[in-house]
Amino acid sequence: MSSTSPKIYALHENPEWFPPFARAFEAEGLEVEEWLLTDGVLDLDSVPPEGIFWSRISASSHTRDHGLSKDYARAVLSWLEAHGRRTVNGRRILELEMSKVDQLTALRAAGIDTPRTVAAVGRDSILDAAKEFQAPFITKHNQGGKGLGVRKFESHGELADYVAGPDFEEPADGITLIQEFINAAEPFITRVEIVGGEFIYAIRADTARGGFQLCPADACAIDPSTGKPIMPPGATIAPDEDTQLFSLREDFDHPIIGKYLDFAKRTGLEVCGIEFMETADGRILTYDVNTNTNYNAVVEAAAPRSAPRALAQYLKEVAG
Repeated sequence: MSSTSPKIYALHENPEWFPPFARAFEAEGLEVEEWLLTDGVLDLDSVPPEGIFWSRISASSHTRDHGLSKDYARAVLSWLEAHGRRTVNGRRILELEMSKVDQLTALRAAGIDTPRTVAAVGRDSILDAAKEFQAPFITKHNQGGKGLGVRKFESHGELADYVAGPDFEEPADGITLIQEFINAAEPFITRVEIVGGEFIYAIRADTARGGFQLCPADACAIDPSTGKPIMPPGATIAPDEDTQLFSLREDFDHPIIGKYLDFAKRTGLEVCGIEFMETADGRILTYDVNTNTNYNAVVEAAAPRSAPRALAQYLKEVAG
């Protein structure tokens, strides 16, 4: 990057996820300033600095006691874009990250198949929403990440007990999704990583051991209080220290990649990981769009191209 190129700023809320990106920026000779959006002051009469602003605010930020990050980021991105600053995964994409309803409706509008889903707004609406489904079915939080609120129910009675009971998990935005339970052809999902309009690679995630919590970042794998591997919700086999939940899906070449690239272009989504499952009845169902995508060290070691390096190169290109 030349001395006259705009500075790059990284807007995020979780320092534990940042080291792979910091190493990639250093390798590309990029100076990137971090803006931690956990709390602070925003003077609306001030003028933002010149630069490129890459946002990677997570829908699960509230689980790290960063419950203000979502709205702080909304304010900052609105301020930046009102002043004409170039954002990467900007204000519109933040809304996509924060709402699975937004993701699923956008995917369907792009002609991409998604699981049958009904949104229940408020706890009292959940049982009515579930009447549309035959058991088994699952619930999940609209503002998700880390498998938040994902539970499988074998009957409507089981759901009723859960909703009325003390273990009910209140979603951050009050919206619970009821979704068809997908019978997978094999116990894994695939995540397609895209940076700057390019397919980088696909990863395979083991759902038998990973369950519903399929965060590929190294920081997600270990319980910080015990130092041991986490038993994720929905897993049927306990992971151990030698378990690798994620692997490179080698030589992955499928028409779904082209659909995802078109979707990303249509949506203005510059950095993402999109997840799908191949079902026992022959469908490909896309169920999640990660706009603050993380990368796994084991996959990176095997991949023909580094995703963090691809991101650094893309930001360098955007900065000119």
